[in-house]
Amino acid sequence: MAFYQIIDILGTIAFAISGVLVAMEKRLDLFGVVIVAFVTAIGGGTLRDFLIGNVPVVWMRDLTYMITILTTVVLAIVFANQLKYLRKSLFLFDTIGIGLYTMVGIEKGLQAGLLPIICIALGTITASFGGVIRDILCNEIPVIFRKEIYATACIVGGAFYFFLLLFPIPEAYAYSAGFIVVIGIRLLAVRFGIRLPNIYRDKKL
Repeated sequence: MAFYQIIDILGTIAFAISGVLVAMEKRLDLFGVVIVAFVTAIGGGTLRDFLIGNVPVVWMRDLTYMITILTTVVLAIVFANQLKYLRKSLFLFDTIGIGLYTMVGIEKGLQAGLLPIICIALGTITASFGGVIRDILCNEIPVIFRKEIYATACIVGGAFYFFLLLFPIPEAYAYSAGFIVVIGIRLLAVRFGIRLPNIYRDKKL
């Protein structure tokens, strides 16, 4: 299995777990848990593949993704008691997921011969939109549309990856650094309460 596919699978697992945790918090039935986990794991990648014309989308051509998601759902349900403090667990897996998927989306854009800025946009879409669909299905305002640093972390991490490529260092190092920057920014933003400005402050609508 290629390095980038391994990263893709790891991102799929992380987002599937975050989907299971949200669905369990909302007390959905088994079918609901599976659906929420599925769309969380593949929603962003599906949109990305449509945008670059990579159809049928990857999870329709490779059963590895379906098997991975279903296996993850089963294991997450079985070990639900071990995944204590659900919100902390959800945050952890969601953060890992956006880091991994940002870099997967960028790589897909590079393979399609797109400009770096478009690759960063694809990485952000891949990382963010599965969570958007998850939150909408669970009747939540998607985190990407709130003040929390989320998509911004993807953008900065992706930009840092391309910045490092300007120097004579192995691409794998730049790839890993981009992933770490995404996760680091997200963790630091939550830890220290760093948020984007609220444009509605002191305004009456």
